[in-house]
Amino acid sequence: MRAIQSLLLFALLPFAGCVIARQDVNEPLPALLIKQLQPGTTTARQVAELLGGPNQVVQLGRRTAYLYEASSTKNAVLFTFLMNFGNQDTRQDRLWVFFDEADKLSHYGATYGTHRTQYAMPWEDVHEDSDNASRDAERAGVAK
Repeated sequence: MRAIQSLLLFALLPFAGCVIARQDVNEPLPALLIKQLQPGTTTARQVAELLGGPNQVVQLGRRTAYLYEASSTKNAVLFTFLMNFGNQDTRQDRLWVFFDEADKLSHYGATYGTHRTQYAMPWEDVHEDSDNASRDAERAGVAK
């Protein structure tokens, strides 16, 4: 009986495997360049020259806002004949840049997350601060 079980397990081995995939949409936002933006001084034209064309332009009366976005997704799947395990981790960079009626930068807000995506199984925590500390420092341009 044990020999049949071992033979069956060996026969099912080719039906086990793993898949790792990654999908990036746009380049991650350049945090060091964004720090150069100066409210009251930087113009809409300078922002476009520095960061490229925005993903979206929103009219707010006589004012304007630009949206810049990037995303990164990492998938990891382990599959066997009987059971499958998978995880998808998607993170985004997002920058909203607001201009006054004279096309001068009034303020902006940015979040950075694309550098934090991880390949992981469902039982792993991908939101631990210790995992992200070195990635955050590297993205911010801080020497180790």
